[in-house]
Amino acid sequence: MYVLGVETSCDETSVSVVKDGNIVLSNEVLSQIDIHQSYGGVVPEIASREHIKGITYVFDQAIKKANLSYEDIDLIAVTKGPGLIGSLLIGINAAKVISLNYHIPIIGVHHISGHIYANYIEHGMEFPLLALVVSGGHTELVLMKEHFSFEKLGETQDDAVGEAYDKVARILGLGYPGGPAVDKLANQGSDTFDFPRPMIHSDDYHFSFSGLKSHVINKHHNMLQRNEEINVKDFSASFQEAVTDVLVAKTIKAKENYQVKQVIVAGGVAANSGLRKKIKANITDIPVYFPIMDYCTDNAAMIASAGYFKYKKYGKSDDLYINGYSRLDLEREM
Repeated sequence: MYVLGVETSCDETSVSVVKDGNIVLSNEVLSQIDIHQSYGGVVPEIASREHIKGITYVFDQAIKKANLSYEDIDLIAVTKGPGLIGSLLIGINAAKVISLNYHIPIIGVHHISGHIYANYIEHGMEFPLLALVVSGGHTELVLMKEHFSFEKLGETQDDAVGEAYDKVARILGLGYPGGPAVDKLANQGSDTFDFPRPMIHSDDYHFSFSGLKSHVINKHHNMLQRNEEINVKDFSASFQEAVTDVLVAKTIKAKENYQVKQVIVAGGVAANSGLRKKIKANITDIPVYFPIMDYCTDNAAMIASAGYFKYKKYGKSDDLYINGYSRLDLEREM
């Protein structure tokens, strides 16, 4: 079964062709990072315009590299949310045109389900499993008892972990995106500041990073006011140690309480080397999987994989009234 995946939820324009949920025949991604860097973050209006510029080219390249034609495609899977509404609608409407013109069924996919299924492409899935979702907009623990069944155990009560990384990077003068820059410096520094680990001992599976972010920013401000030298490498290392301690502790607690057979990490922050090392070092009794780097950030291959399993489970597609949603509940994905 050939699935054409379409992903335009934020600032990547991506189209992919995936066979049977895990054989990636093409995965084209046009990134806008260079365009948004000067603004210190993604500008929604600019993102939408860039999607319009690149969407036709990316569709053509994906089909060409897969060595197929549109007549060979069995299903179109497109991100319907959550995300920037203007960006989402570019991908959705482009997918509708292909669907209508070539009589291909279309199915809308939750963006986070795509990040979770990025792991299936390389590693497969064994249920029940626990997914730690960590990105610029999401931080949550999700239990899966079967394909396309999502039970959210806990989530951030304020800032997502990727958002906290970007804001800390900004005050350190590291630019955008901040996560990779902080991670790189953290590997060269030491945990000398002993930043707080919010909610690490709470009985639930929720997270909170707003207080940690504020603590780090205030510490930086106070040191500047006292003309103290700031070791950016140690600052980055201390922040990353605090964040990863919390993420790993909550994951271990959920893993043990729900007796899962597999732990997977999903989302852009899954590329973080500190998180990868720490979770692998602390969970050794069951497999722990991360997507390859190309599938950590937003891409259409993960959407095609998720769409394949959604279609297989429910046996039905959407109609051409499919819409985009800036907010969307993963647990109601059906």
